[in-house]
Amino acid sequence: MLSTKSDSPGSDPSEQRAQGEMAHRVALVDDNASIRDALSMLFRTVGVNVVAFREPATFLEAPLEDFECILLDVRLPEIGGMELFHTLRTRKVLALVIFLTGHGDIPMAVRAMQEGAFDFLEKPVDDQILIESVLGAVRRYAVLREKHEMQAEISSRVDRLTARERQIADLIVAGHTSREIAEQLSLSMRTVEHYRTKIARKLEVDSVTALVKVLSSNPE
Repeated sequence: MLSTKSDSPGSDPSEQRAQGEMAHRVALVDDNASIRDALSMLFRTVGVNVVAFREPATFLEAPLEDFECILLDVRLPEIGGMELFHTLRTRKVLALVIFLTGHGDIPMAVRAMQEGAFDFLEKPVDDQILIESVLGAVRRYAVLREKHEMQAEISSRVDRLTARERQIADLIVAGHTSREIAEQLSLSMRTVEHYRTKIARKLEVDSVTALVKVLSSNPE
């Protein structure tokens, strides 16, 4: 691990500006000041801005949606690393979590990975291994973020539908023709076709295939 520095990271205004221009933001939660300083220095060399926290409570008050990756020490004051991890999952924080521990615990590592952690590394971890893990998490985050934004957009479109429009859209997806829908709902064919036009406009689709894709992708 890199040697520690005497001053806290980001204390110089020029360093703060440089950090603000970095492409990636990673949170580090560790009660060891020397580790916080060393990792902050290490990741600045690869264009990653580390925002370090000593206490979990302070970290949880931060804008968590700003982070792409979160480095968690397993043993933390007040709240343990695994408990903090569960809190993040409950809050649906999108950032990928990498655990750091000074005490090898295979069952805990297995459980953490099964529950969605990106990696579980034992201290002292090789600098290059840690960098590669964090950059891998950042790449995965970009994919998840795009998917999340796409799902949010789809949900926004679906929410535009009235209850009747959603009912008819579901019948279309189930394979029913306009005539069958009209008979089932005691509507005229013209009315059903009018609904189909409104549904297509609100969902921004131009075919039944596209309609199926939108509704099947909508997180209920």
